[in-house]
Amino acid sequence: MKILVTGANGFVGRALCAVLAKQGFNVIAAMREQKSIAGCKTTAVGEVNANTVWKDALNEVDVVVHLAARVHVMHENTQDPLTEFRKVNVAGTLRLENEAAKAGVKRLIFLSSVKVNGESTLAGSPFAFKRFANPQDAYGISKYEAEEGLKSIAKKTGLEVVIIRPPLVYGNGVKANFANMLRLVKLGLPLPFGAIHNKRSLIYIENLTSFITTCITHPNAANNTFLVSDGEDVSTTHLLKACAFALNKPLWLIPVPQSWLAFVFKLLGKAIIADRLLGNLQIDNTHACQKLAWRPPYTLAQGLERTVNLVIDTDKVNSQ
Repeated sequence: MKILVTGANGFVGRALCAVLAKQGFNVIAAMREQKSIAGCKTTAVGEVNANTVWKDALNEVDVVVHLAARVHVMHENTQDPLTEFRKVNVAGTLRLENEAAKAGVKRLIFLSSVKVNGESTLAGSPFAFKRFANPQDAYGISKYEAEEGLKSIAKKTGLEVVIIRPPLVYGNGVKANFANMLRLVKLGLPLPFGAIHNKRSLIYIENLTSFITTCITHPNAANNTFLVSDGEDVSTTHLLKACAFALNKPLWLIPVPQSWLAFVFKLLGKAIIADRLLGNLQIDNTHACQKLAWRPPYTLAQGLERTVNLVIDTDKVNSQ
């Protein structure tokens, strides 16, 4: 089977390409600029937008896994972020689907985001696959619009579409806030997060690539939307403790009341960070597990341990 992976040079893309190549698939790794990826043929497609030329990349392809996107960022630099997100995440995605349908591709797997469902949940009331969409920022809106466009084109063309909405993805190569958190734990600094009782869903990158590969061939995946996670929800306090355990480092957590922390973050203009550290965002992955007879291969503890070791090893290499 021949598979085209877009965004192949990204965090999820590289991990997925490695898995698919190891499993013997004929993988075409598409990216903005030509770079080598072990076990895969590569192709440069430039910017992903309404004008991207996909014809050569789609030649004899059976399945497309579309990972390329303008990703969510904490500090947006553009005055009209929604327009910028739409150029890549909506127009670029629909251009690819139209070209894929013309080329005879059988299935397109689209990596969306749980942000299509919303930014937060009430404790004990996770997002489920039938939950109505409620995107609240430009990134989530663009992903939702892409999903709706994909479904519309699929009905007209017969191309099978699979939509996957993951939460925060962690693993080898993770950056930004998750990597920074690991480094703080490693430093052994006192942290004011000892009394946070929120619940958040995460997904280890190898669990996500396992689910994507299942969607490539499973007949029940066609024309479905899936919410996926590790299946274990974790508080910020517990997550820090788990990371410290994986690092074999002592951890000094100060039990500052959650309401106090929220007030301080608000004063500092860091409401978004407060939501991520203090708020709830839970996913019910029952539908994904039952529909495809799938289970996450790694537990949260295993995923964190593997992530911690790889991130710290990378830090050591970079510091030499």
